[in-house]
Amino acid sequence: MLFYGPPGTGKTTTALAIAHQLFGPELYKSRVLELNASDDRGINVVRTKIKDFAAVAVGTNQRKSGYPCPPFKIIVLDEADSMTEDAQNALRRTMETYSKVTRFFFICNYVSRIIEPLASRCAKFRFKPLSEEIMSSRILYISQEEGLCLDAEALSTLSSISHGDLRRAITYLQSAARLFGSSISSENLISVSGVVPAKVVEELLKACKSGNFDLANKEVNNFIAEGYPASQMLTQLFESIVEDNDLSDEQKARISKKLGEADKCLVDGADEYLQLLDVVSNTMKAFSNMPEAFAYKC
Repeated sequence: MLFYGPPGTGKTTTALAIAHQLFGPELYKSRVLELNASDDRGINVVRTKIKDFAAVAVGTNQRKSGYPCPPFKIIVLDEADSMTEDAQNALRRTMETYSKVTRFFFICNYVSRIIEPLASRCAKFRFKPLSEEIMSSRILYISQEEGLCLDAEALSTLSSISHGDLRRAITYLQSAARLFGSSISSENLISVSGVVPAKVVEELLKACKSGNFDLANKEVNNFIAEGYPASQMLTQLFESIVEDNDLSDEQKARISKKLGEADKCLVDGADEYLQLLDVVSNTMKAFSNMPEAFAYKC
């Protein structure tokens, strides 16, 4: 099986739950080999450790404590997309040769990084980001067990800033509980998450729409002084621009193109202030329908 999807959506948990359900606590250690990104999973490990485990036949154990206990072992390869291509190629033959006694779980975030011959040998299962209903119900359960108080607004905020990642949502909840106590508000969650407050994004956009460069420069300086990450601002600016019904498609495309270029520059180590100022100045141009580049006559 090949489980793929964004982090925090239950891929590893599902694989381990299946293994526990099949073998139970008594046979789990002897029947399941789990290797994650922290283990060495190069070509030599595939040729020795994995192959040796896969080759050993299993006994005809009777069912223990009601568990099905099928006649095969399971190898769980977590973060399989971080394995080298050579190591993945070395697995192809092993999977086919020992398929009667050993089955594989491949777990990854990016299915495109799994070589096609390996992916074609698996049943693929895509894990989507969790919906707000699922996130909220689980967070409510955790809050009740831990004696925390969250209102509807805080729950909605936690779901939106986590982007369907339950692991991240639990981390934010834990951080907020440590800092602010048992009663947690929407503002508390935003402050621990590193998300830029909506008011700051609105002020920056308002400055861009005003056409006043000095005002926009002042907002950028304030933003940098507050210590928010510029990459996070670009993400939230993009969401605001896309949802703005007052802008034309051409204006949205121009601003989005500049946001993409600035994001790439930030990844390459560019200065946050200059990149944000570049985005703001180009956004002002787009709002005013000014040409992208000025033509100068010699």
